Amino acid sequence: MAAVSGQGPAGFTSSPKTRVELHISCAKLKNTDVLSKSDPIVVVYAKQAQNQWTEFARTEWIKNTLNPEFSRAVEMDYRFEEVQTLQFSVYDVDNLTPDLSDDDFLGCIQCSLGEVVSVGTYTKPLSQSPEKAGDGKLGTITIRATEIGTEQSMLELWLSGSHLDKKDFLGKSDPFLEFSRQNSDGSFTLVHRTEVIKNTLNPTWKPFRINSQRLCGHDPECTIKVVCYDYDSDGTHDLIGQFTTNFGELTQAHQKHSKLQWDAINPQKQAKKRSYKNSGVIHLNQIKISRVFSFLDYVMGGCGINFTVGVDFTASNGDPKLPSSLHYIDPHKPNEYTL
Repeated sequence: MAAVSGQGPAGFTSSPKTRVELHISCAKLKNTDVLSKSDPIVVVYAKQAQNQWTEFARTEWIKNTLNPEFSRAVEMDYRFEEVQTLQFSVYDVDNLTPDLSDDDFLGCIQCSLGEVVSVGTYTKPLSQSPEKAGDGKLGTITIRATEIGTEQSMLELWLSGSHLDKKDFLGKSDPFLEFSRQNSDGSFTLVHRTEVIKNTLNPTWKPFRINSQRLCGHDPECTIKVVCYDYDSDGTHDLIGQFTTNFGELTQAHQKHSKLQWDAINPQKQAKKRSYKNSGVIHLNQIKISRVFSFLDYVMGGCGINFTVGVDFTASNGDPKLPSSLHYIDPHKPNEYTL
């Protein structure tokens, strides 16, 4: 992991740091809803000076599941020479207000960011109190840390589907897509989830933007798995089909201004039917890739910044040394121009 150092005041070097993102998932959470399952969200708190805790970030809210995998990652600076204590608290959301005091608390853990980064994938049982060790009865939370590289691109993807399998008894299907990148251990991390399109076998999802670092670690050979599900309100989403691609294939489509399409394959149906072809087709209608430039890219590229300050000392305002002038600098209160 490469350290990034800055130059502080009076020539002192600032604490070495690097940018990381945290992907969060939970398993076997406590069910606090009577007629359905819990609707979990994870809130991340950071410990500040004087042992004060402040909310740092939140994941999205997922309905009706005890095994949530959150697509919204948490980005933060990892400072090598500091102990950065974090608390991950899980709540069952019962309303649309941001206030959590009226929502059910499902459990929490406390750890340092260094603990998470050192192992890459950090799993720990939830407990009712951060001072107590969890016994597994409240479920577990998993945090996967990855470094955010300096070279990044922004992708804008516009996808649609055609002839998807019908999954609903009284309707068609309510399809949505999940994008996951493959990790070095062969597992996958969810990085994006599209919106649900109701009652259609030929959906067109809204275009979305995603950073290449988050999508695939800016690795052209990294496997990207895309899974199409039929949404069910009880959280038991039905698999329609899936396929894999990589950043290199997407880049070529961008360079050639071409469209791509993939067969959505359901492995279970494929194993049962020899004549099985697909469960529909997913189309890449348009892709745009643009480089994300850092501040240093602009500076090293020769970009100049001019800063000019103008002070209008109008003669009619009088001598600034006199209290009667609008420009008079009173040691006890600001003048008219500074208010």
